[in-house]
Amino acid sequence: MRNELAGDIGLAAGKIQYDAQCKRVLANRVILAWILKYTVEEFEDMSIRQIKKCIGNDVQISRVRVSPGKTNTPEPERIVGDDAADKIPGEGDIYFDIRFSVYLPKKREKVKMIVNVEAQKDFYPGYAIPGRGIYYGSRMISAQKGTEFSGSDYDNIKKVYSIWICMNCPDHIGNAISEYSITKKDKIPGIPDAKETYDKLSVVMICLNPRTGKGNRLTQMLNVLLSSEMKPEKRIKALEEEFHIPMEDEMGKELNQMCNLSDLVEEKGREGLLTEQIQKKLIKGKSISMIADELEVDESVVRKFVEKMQKKSV
Repeated sequence: MRNELAGDIGLAAGKIQYDAQCKRVLANRVILAWILKYTVEEFEDMSIRQIKKCIGNDVQISRVRVSPGKTNTPEPERIVGDDAADKIPGEGDIYFDIRFSVYLPKKREKVKMIVNVEAQKDFYPGYAIPGRGIYYGSRMISAQKGTEFSGSDYDNIKKVYSIWICMNCPDHIGNAISEYSITKKDKIPGIPDAKETYDKLSVVMICLNPRTGKGNRLTQMLNVLLSSEMKPEKRIKALEEEFHIPMEDEMGKELNQMCNLSDLVEEKGREGLLTEQIQKKLIKGKSISMIADELEVDESVVRKFVEKMQKKSV
């Protein structure tokens, strides 16, 4: 039987770059392991299989708030939907797309790190990604006080990574990966270099452009995984054959059926989610075209839901 990742890819169909579907696919453990191998120096010498075992059981999608004072507080009551698409009271709050812990196997004890993965449809969404990445990373560090360390025990701060996957990058950038991190620079030499005392935050940008040939195995894989043009069946086959990513469930669990998004998701909850979102935006006086643009759906989809709501109110 096809596994959950294959099901998520089929479920997303042509909407793979849309927020909820993208997060759900990227949050799969094998995909996270690929990302860690090629972006986190601590994992570069490990196999994908080994890295998967290092990922903690706390992979969270859109459930941890970035806002100061709220990262460690329970999330408000959800209104509808799964983790990736929930609408929550106070829409001004910002949530980490994907956040989880990883544990490096050492001789004496495991070393914990905290990782955040963000998906961006644009290379420049109106601000420079590294700045936002630094903010997210800083929040993951400051939120550790009272959870990972207490008082002035700053030596116990866990290293954090904020990894940003930028799709649809311009041709002059193409496929590229850059890391921004804290380094030591001597003005007057003499202070011993203890990297473990300051190497606490790294921001990684992964730029994707399927039209260019440069890149590495990670950018090649992500360009296939997040392609909005390839059909699910072709994408799944390429991930299996070219990148050896398992698409069969070894435990024989039931597969989410490989149907297109419009048929399956409306039956499994998207209709209720969209109705909730459309209702809120209609109340605010927004037009059908504005709602379609904000929700990243065709205007015909919004009209269809509006008609359904009007019929129910008669």
